Amino acid sequence: MAYIERFVEKQLREALDDTPVVVIVGPRQSGKSTLAQHIADKHWSYLTLDDSNVLNAALDDPTGLLKQTKKRVIIDEVQRAPDILRSIKLIVDRDRQPGRFLITGSADVLAMPRTSESLAGRSEFIPLLPLSQTEIHNRVPRLIEAAFGGDVPQPGETPDDAELITRILKGGFPEVMKRKRLQRQQQWCRAYLEAIAQRDIREIADIRKAWELPHLFSALASYSGKLVNLQELSQKIKLDGKTVNSYIAAFEQLFLIHRLSAWHNNTLKRLVKTPKLYFTDTALLASMIEANPALIKQDRRVLGPLLETFVFTELQKQISWQDRRITLTHYRDKDKVEVDFVLENSRSQVVGIEVKAASTVHGRDFRGLRKLAHITGKHFCLGIVFYTGEHLLPFGERQFAAPVNCLWS
Repeated sequence: MAYIERFVEKQLREALDDTPVVVIVGPRQSGKSTLAQHIADKHWSYLTLDDSNVLNAALDDPTGLLKQTKKRVIIDEVQRAPDILRSIKLIVDRDRQPGRFLITGSADVLAMPRTSESLAGRSEFIPLLPLSQTEIHNRVPRLIEAAFGGDVPQPGETPDDAELITRILKGGFPEVMKRKRLQRQQQWCRAYLEAIAQRDIREIADIRKAWELPHLFSALASYSGKLVNLQELSQKIKLDGKTVNSYIAAFEQLFLIHRLSAWHNNTLKRLVKTPKLYFTDTALLASMIEANPALIKQDRRVLGPLLETFVFTELQKQISWQDRRITLTHYRDKDKVEVDFVLENSRSQVVGIEVKAASTVHGRDFRGLRKLAHITGKHFCLGIVFYTGEHLLPFGERQFAAPVNCLWS
């Protein structure tokens, strides 16, 4: 598989030009090592803590290990030996040369003990998620910029239903994309999750009932795109709520799932504050529910959470490339009026996005977006209902139905 340009590369190179420690974080197999080695040249040393000998050296004598390296160092999978960050801090404090260390981590390194203290003021963290549709098809992403300007990119050639379902089931992991048959893709996903449950999650969390992890992860698949109900979930898998919450936090730290916070406004009292849960890749979700084109054709309801999760992952990736801060939340009030995704920038401008797994759209599908527009007033830029049809259609002032491929066209 040829190297696919990652849109975060520009941001990464700029950070290496002015920051001593640059940290690429994201799930395993998202392409962090490939990107780091793509950027590095002969003047860099490369250490991977997946190598047992290098890991032992990093655990026993991290300072001695780093003394044997060149001036610039790539350290892969730093979460496996977090104490090496102390040695990095000492080296950087003696010589604050930009681009001194390029580190990758398959866990949220900022959530690890001592990391914030060790790297504060010395580092920049750059997320790298699995491949987006814009990267796969080499398209310049325009959706977010256009939406805050009150516009929607033209859809171009719309994929038919079968092609869209194939894209959703395949997700964005490079290793999955190498496999032609869906069965082989889902087998890779199951092996991936099993390996993480057996090793990675135990390195970052105190897991006392590890045998329950696959069962819990499978149960979480039925909640992708839904409000998190810990009591219901704990009853389903017969674990107490505190344990379930801690295990979910560990899955989140490994970038397998994401809890999407609720949008809030200090003047509104009737907003629901419960987060929604999403898988961070649709191939992982599809493998858990054993989704395939035949099942989706037989029961169209299967497509709903898959499509909503697909849109979530694409938005999450595109937001990570933005120079300005953009938050991604969801809206729901106590009247059960909701908007799947709310994007808000630093100027309090708002874009609302709904997802509908159907080829037709009706005015009632804009109920939540119209309420959000009323609440936010002049700050509301655009409301979009993504659907599986072909045409970009207006549904009132600053409201559009848009084919899903407007995400990457």
